[in-house]
Amino acid sequence: MKLTGRVLHLVEDPQRLRAQLDGADLRPAPDEAYVYGVNTDAIISGRACTYGYTGEILGPWFLEDFQDVVRKDDVADGGFQVLVGGHAYGSGSSREVAVVAHQGAGIELVVADSFQRIFQENMVYSGMPFTTDREVLRRLQTGEEVDLAELTAELPPFFRAVAEAGGLLGYAGALLEGRATPTYGTDRPARAMNIAEKIIAARTWRGQGVADGVASVAPGDQVLARCGFRGMHEYTTGMVMSLYREAFGDAPVDRPEQVAAFEDHFVLIAHDAVPEAVRKARLGPAMQLTQEMVEACARDGIRLHGPGRPFPPGVCHRVVVEEYALPGDIVVLTDSHSPTAGVLDAFAFGVGSTAMAFALRTGLVPVTVPKVVRVEVTGRPEGGLSPKDLILHLIGDPWFREEHWRDAPTDTCIVEFGGPGLHHWDVDELSVLTNMTVEGGLMTGVVEPCPPLVDFLRTRRGLDVTDRLVHADPGARYERVIAVDLAEVPLTVATPGDSRNRAPLAAHTDVAIDNVVIASCTGGSLADLRAAAAVLRGRQLAPGVRLTVTPSSTAVAADADAEGLLALFRDLGAVVTDPGCGSCIGNGPGVPHPGETTASTTNRNFARRMGAPGPVYLVSPAVAAAAAVTGRLADPRSL
Repeated sequence: MKLTGRVLHLVEDPQRLRAQLDGADLRPAPDEAYVYGVNTDAIISGRACTYGYTGEILGPWFLEDFQDVVRKDDVADGGFQVLVGGHAYGSGSSREVAVVAHQGAGIELVVADSFQRIFQENMVYSGMPFTTDREVLRRLQTGEEVDLAELTAELPPFFRAVAEAGGLLGYAGALLEGRATPTYGTDRPARAMNIAEKIIAARTWRGQGVADGVASVAPGDQVLARCGFRGMHEYTTGMVMSLYREAFGDAPVDRPEQVAAFEDHFVLIAHDAVPEAVRKARLGPAMQLTQEMVEACARDGIRLHGPGRPFPPGVCHRVVVEEYALPGDIVVLTDSHSPTAGVLDAFAFGVGSTAMAFALRTGLVPVTVPKVVRVEVTGRPEGGLSPKDLILHLIGDPWFREEHWRDAPTDTCIVEFGGPGLHHWDVDELSVLTNMTVEGGLMTGVVEPCPPLVDFLRTRRGLDVTDRLVHADPGARYERVIAVDLAEVPLTVATPGDSRNRAPLAAHTDVAIDNVVIASCTGGSLADLRAAAAVLRGRQLAPGVRLTVTPSSTAVAADADAEGLLALFRDLGAVVTDPGCGSCIGNGPGVPHPGETTASTTNRNFARRMGAPGPVYLVSPAVAAAAAVTGRLADPRSL
């Protein structure tokens, strides 16, 4: 590669960013601050994602509204060839269209201080060059021609094999034809392992015609592992199946009974409470993507969940917990919040469209074995303390926020949750812990076998899973062990811009709230609705406050209705919707109106993530309810 175009530096100073878009070439100062955690919602918005999944469609929308200074076509028309970012580049969603948008805007190389796991994998699997070495940028700027094979040579063995094959689907062809062998050793000595390592080791591919499973794996290993359930939704299925057809033609999907697609992200766009401008911009193209999914499911025998579909509707992550995931399984979906299923002693994580196409055909998924942090929870959750408070408290800790666990660019990390403090919460509540690990830049979370898990599987799914439970071995290694006494965890919020912006609720009780959203895979379970109702019962909404409530699944809605919760919310004047993802990604009621500040039980509060400008505070369901009746962030105990 030779530098023939321009370099775009994503610096914190909006004026210096705007100057580059207006034609000035920036020479950063040695201490120039780059934006931390450039996220996939900023790279390509949820609205633009409804338009399609090709570079031609997405390129003009690349970075639109970033720092409130980038306009449509600015980057695509600016002649930029290289993009330079800071730490945690590519935070957020698993949407592979974020990589496609770079390519569509003319970006040929991404240089950043560190990359988030899913985004980095998507670059490898789709053939997008990247590096964390700024010396490469210096060499390009001095006129040197850099052989991009140098960047490939620095990757771990599996990533390198994929890059040399032209991408993951090219590698899949070699694998299916018997030309690919494991890039890792399969004759390994046994050793004590934690839960994640044991699950991965048991399902590691050893080659064609050989039973899966190795004696051990260790952090940093890259292996192919046999996955159980695989899932996708309307935003991604069209792209997944387009890649699948291009690579594999009419070949059948591996174990289609273990695959499902979900109509959940778009089902609330047409709701009367959604701003007309949002409906006008998103509904038409969203229905086109939905139709692509419906047709693909019919053609390939894939289960389809959604309103009026063969299987019941609901947010995909909640339905996977209710119907599909099992202890000891590897579970993957084309959505970053797939770690939700880790609550069931499973190894669950999000992947991009290329990785899903690979998994649908081969039954395998690439796994970089993570470092594991053990979080030992003790004490009782007094004073309304919820798992939402605990996880916001954890991921906002500088050790996680600054990724002190990272030694190499391709390192990954997860949390193994354990300890008697977990026994006070049910699976609904505990799933918030695993769901939001990804918001801390982590791959996933897993909850060790515990009474709430076993009780849920027995009573809700009719399963005795004693023989499937995976426990850590005595002497298992951990990157770090963190002891958490629930008595020392405050009611916690995430301030606008990033879920890692933790703060004690007590420091923000003067924040006026106009819009309250109780919804999503993190905040719309039966336990969440009960917690909110306990605060709202016998009270009224504060003047001018809007409240939206969205159950996370059909089962949740039915149970909440039977308990009178939905009637309680409606009688207060709340907008109560059918199950769906809607407001979390700006596709349903709860989109902020101009000038509003939002308190939300969702898991992500990036700028404009909920479909419009306006600050969003992440809170627990009880705090959300308290905000609805006081018109400000409030401690429920004060009521």
